[in-house]
This record gives sequence, structure tokens and C-alpha cells, in this order.
Amino acid sequence: MLEKVLIANRGEIALRILRACKELGIKTVAVHSTADRELMHLGLADETVCIGPAPANLSYLNIPAIISAAELTGATAIHPGYGFLAENADFAEQVEKSGFAFIGPKAETIRLMGDKVSAKDAMKLAKVPTVPGSDGPLPEDEETALRIGREVGYPVIIKAAGGGGGRGMRVVHKEEDLIEAAKQTRAEAAAWFSNPMVYLEKYLTNPRHVEVQVISDGQGQAIHLGDRDCSLQRRHQKVLEEAPAPFIDEQARKDVFAACVKACIDIGYRGAGTFEFLYENGRFYFIEMNTRVQVEHPVSEMVTGIDIVKEMLSIAAGNKLSYTQDDVVITGHALECRINAEDPKTFIPSPGLVKHFHAPGGNGVRVDSHLYSGYKVPSNYDSLIGKLITWGATRDEAMARMRNALDEIVVDGIKTNIPLHRDLTRDEGFCEGGVNIHYLEHKLAADKH
Repeated sequence: MLEKVLIANRGEIALRILRACKELGIKTVAVHSTADRELMHLGLADETVCIGPAPANLSYLNIPAIISAAELTGATAIHPGYGFLAENADFAEQVEKSGFAFIGPKAETIRLMGDKVSAKDAMKLAKVPTVPGSDGPLPEDEETALRIGREVGYPVIIKAAGGGGGRGMRVVHKEEDLIEAAKQTRAEAAAWFSNPMVYLEKYLTNPRHVEVQVISDGQGQAIHLGDRDCSLQRRHQKVLEEAPAPFIDEQARKDVFAACVKACIDIGYRGAGTFEFLYENGRFYFIEMNTRVQVEHPVSEMVTGIDIVKEMLSIAAGNKLSYTQDDVVITGHALECRINAEDPKTFIPSPGLVKHFHAPGGNGVRVDSHLYSGYKVPSNYDSLIGKLITWGATRDEAMARMRNALDEIVVDGIKTNIPLHRDLTRDEGFCEGGVNIHYLEHKLAADKH
């Protein structure tokens, strides 16, 4: 096993990684910015290193500072968590070149899957179902672009090849708007992602967002841990997730699982990863692969009993997978509510002092959070302050436990989106299951009137 792991992240995911390391007897190094001196995991780590001031570009995104901290403390590996540098191929490359193990995929894999065009090509080779589209970059030649639009059929969506987080995409409903939309998206892509390349895809009108969790050892073995439904989204940001995804065609599910496992083996994938799909009319369409641990990984852990972070650590140490596909049994149902420090109606961030925090409990309840009474939520980072996860033998039981847990949780002093989650877990449409990616936006718009 790895001797000492530097955790290149903050908040709940840093605490999650630290706990996994402690279970495995691995020493830990916690890095932090000057704004994060009060983080819970700092008091639990073997060593701590301040890597810079509050702005993320001067601390959590500062590659030389993180590698220096690893050298200074004698760390043997670096876990990037999610966000920040987790999917930065240059970071992964520099970590390994500096003699440390990167707890994640190889740099070339991150590059391959980070570019949506090359990722789609790789998935086609592995027979993973993809959305019909431009099969590569959308040509700047207007006639060719218009022909592709006609062949795919409107509406279409133009996306930045290097995009993410809901930025750099435009829906086009009619042919006469295509060329102008492509020009605007190229300009945005160049400004935001330093990559003007765009591609075109069929725009699915009412899809669900369903993803498949995989773990692969980079030594020819891979498994899937079932699927998750992440359709409750606001501005392309996930709000509430569940596993398994309800009301999925069983044959389509079986086929997509097999294709994802094969793709992992084909590309030599190492570590935990997620294949994201749009699902409509009984068919899956690949969107992208996340080459890291996901925020919503706990729901897959709850229904399989497999610790994804511990498996990542083991694989990074050079071990083969601890499990075969036959060992993976999906049991019951799990839900996860993302608790954010934000106004539940306007969604404006609400940093500040947490005067009182009480975590809910009971059978099948898990809280992944770095909050404590007296903790001050800084204004410099993402507003995620915790994740509330429940498991039940059935979806209804998991939902009932989630309603109870949301009624029990107390976060005083700042605003949170807990009222929104209380509303969602009592919403008739969501409780029935199988809502599409537009459901929450429509609900929020209706609630305003």
C-alpha cells in the first residue's frame, strides 16, 4: 500500500479521502490555503502544509506549490479529489514525472477523455452508444456545416470541445441560425477554454442524465458498479442523485454496462471513472467521461458496499482490482442531496459562520460533510458544504429516510438549499421517478409564479 498520501483538495472530499487513508493505515498530508485554516480534516491529518493565499489559482490550482509540499513532507502519492486539478492532464504528468504516484488515470487517458471529440471517437471504437453528430470538429466551411445539420436533424446543439460546467454550448432549432451560433460558440470557446474547436450533436429534447460508475486497474481488468440517475439539475449542475436509475430498459442497461467495461480495458483506464449518458426512449447516448471520483460516488457505494476511494488508493499502489464483476451485487436504493451554502430561492452563495450544526442519524443515513458548529464557510470556493445520503431496501424507503434526515439536519447561521431538498423529496413527479433533465428548471420556474 502507499506510504503517505498528499490530499490536493479541500472540504468534504478531502475529509473523505483522509478517512479512507486512515482505514488503510496510510499517512496523510493535508494542504490548504490561508482561507482554509479551520478545515476539519487538517486536525486529523498527520501533517499540514499551507500552499498559498485564498484565491484557488494561487493555492489549490498552484501545481508547483502542491508538488513542493509533497517533496517537503516525503509524500509518495497525490490524490486530487474532484474539481481543481483532478482532470488536469498536465498536473497528472508533472506528479508522475516528479516521482509520485498520481491517484487517478494516466495523463494521456485524461487528455483523451478530456477532449470531447477524441473521447467520442474512442467510445465509438469500443461500441459505446454515442449521440449522432458531426463525427469530429464542426467544419468552418458553411456548406458542409449546413449539410451535417440537415443530416443529424434539428434541433441540434453546438458544444465547445474543451468545454464543461454548462459553458460553451448553444441549442439551434432551425437551419438559418446554425452558422451564427457556431461562430459565437467558437469565440466563447477560444475565450473560456483556449480552444476554439466546436462540434455538433443531435439535441435530445427530454432526456434523463444517467451515468455508469466504473473502476479499472489499468492491468486489463475493469468492473462497473451499476448506474446513477442525476437528472435533477439546475443550470447543468447536479442537485440530487440516486442509484440505481429507476425505469431503465434492462437490455439497454446490460448492453451499456458491458460497453463501458470494455471501453475501460480498451483505453487502459486506471482508477475510478464515470461514463455520463443521456437516456431517452430506451436508448443511451454517451456525453463524456469523468476521469476522477465524482461528488455523487457515495450512492454507488451504498448500493454495492464497495469503497471506491479505498479501491483508487489500492490501484494507485499497483495492485489489481480487489473485486470481480460477480462480486458486485446491487442491493436496495440510495439517494444523495447536495447541501450548498446558498439561498434556496435565489441560489446566491451564503458564506459565513455556522453557529450550530447538527447531523441527522438513524438506519441507512450517511453524512459526508466537513461542517461543525463554529466553522466559517469561506466565500472563495464552491458552495458545497455537505452531502446527505440515505439507503433503503426500496426507493420508497430511501426516500422516507431522506425526508426524515432533511427534517433533522440543522445548519444555523447561513442560508442553505435544505428547504429545496425538503420540497423535492415530497414532489409528486420526482417521487414517482424517471424525471428528465429539464424537470427541476421547470419546477423552479413554476414555483416563482
